[in-house]
Amino acid sequence: MTTRATHRIAKWIAQSGYCSRRAAERLITTGAVSVNGAVAKHTDAVSALDRVCINDEPLAGPPPLCYMLYHKPVGVDCNNRSQDPASLYQVLKLLPQRLFAVGRLDKDSSGLLLLTNDGELCQRLLHPDYDHEKGYRVDTDKAITANFIANMAAGVSWQLGEKLYQSRPCKVEQSGAQQFYITLTQGLHRQIRYMCKALGYQVAALQRERLLNLQLNGLAVAQLRELSETELTQLLSTAAPV
Repeated sequence: MTTRATHRIAKWIAQSGYCSRRAAERLITTGAVSVNGAVAKHTDAVSALDRVCINDEPLAGPPPLCYMLYHKPVGVDCNNRSQDPASLYQVLKLLPQRLFAVGRLDKDSSGLLLLTNDGELCQRLLHPDYDHEKGYRVDTDKAITANFIANMAAGVSWQLGEKLYQSRPCKVEQSGAQQFYITLTQGLHRQIRYMCKALGYQVAALQRERLLNLQLNGLAVAQLRELSETELTQLLSTAAPV
C-alpha cells in the first residue's frame, strides 16, 4: 500500500470515491467545491492537511491506495451484486478496504484480475485509445492449424445482432496441439470466444496470465497478493496517462 501526497483538487475528489474526475471538474466549475473556506480553482493542489468541502459538506480524505492481484476462478462473476453468491462482491467484501476490479473476466474464464482503489489508474488501463497488452492462454475444442493462428493474428470480424465487430491485429502463438497464447490490446466483450467461434472453434478453457508487466505466475487459484514495489512502479510508469 501507499499513501497520497499533494494532488490537483479534481483528482483528489475522484480518489476519495465521491465521483469521477470529470464530474469533480464540473463541480469545481459551478463553485460547489471549497478548499480551506475559499472557492476552489481547477489549479488548486490539496493534501490531507487541507479541508475540502462539496456544497459545504466536508469531503472525507482518500484512503491509502492499495493494489492487489487476484487469481479469479472459473465460476466467479465480475459483477458487484451483494445477493449473488457467485459475485466478485463476495471476495471484495472480505478485504480490509474497498477495492474494485480493473476490467473484468467472464464467468467461464479464469486468471489475473487487478484489484485497486486507484480510480485514475483504472481509467488509464481501460481507456480504449491506449494499447495496453493483456495475455491469455486458450484451450480449444480441436486441433489448431497454422491457418487458424494466421487468421487470429490478422484480425477477425463477427456480428452480434446488427452490430459488426472487428479485432485488431494481435500476437498469437501456438503452445500446444489444442492451445495457443494470444496478446490483445482490446477489451471487447467475450472477444477471444467470438474470434474463435468466427473461425469454427470453441474455447474449452481461457485464462488471463498477464496485464502489462503483471504476471499470474504461481499465484494459486482464488488467492490474492499485494503488488511488489517493483511491480507497482513499473505498472504506474507503463500505464499511459489519459
